[in-house]
Formats: sequence, C-alpha cells, structure tokens
Amino acid sequence: MSARPKIKVIKKDANKDVQAPILIEEKTTQAAAREMVSTVTNWVSDFQQRRREETRQALEILFQSNRQTDGV
Repeated sequence: MSARPKIKVIKKDANKDVQAPILIEEKTTQAAAREMVSTVTNWVSDFQQRRREETRQALEILFQSNRQTDGV
C-alpha cells in the first residue's frame, strides 16, 4: 500500500458544463394580480360561509330553547 492518499483533481472548466442554468418563470403583472384577487376572493367566501354557519347554529339553539319553555 502507498502512504499517499489518492487526490482527485477537478478542473474549473469541467464544473461549468455540469451545472445547467436554473430558469425562473416570471409572472406577468396581470397574472400576479389575478392570483391575488383569487386569493382574497377565497378568503372572503370562506369568512362569509363560516359566519352563515355560526348564525344558523345560534338561531337553532335559540329556537330550541324557546320550544322547551313554551311547553311548560
């Protein structure tokens, strides 16, 4: 066995060929605006849906308690 460890030599020009440039897809301002509008629209519809469900549940509880007191 040799006392020297093996060393691998890498040339600088060889590394440049291996790495491919990364392409970043840039959004147009119109596409970005559409995405923002879509996101906010979804938030608003979710908020309205939750509010409707909470109101419906509150009314059901209110009317159930009135039915119980009317029978007494």
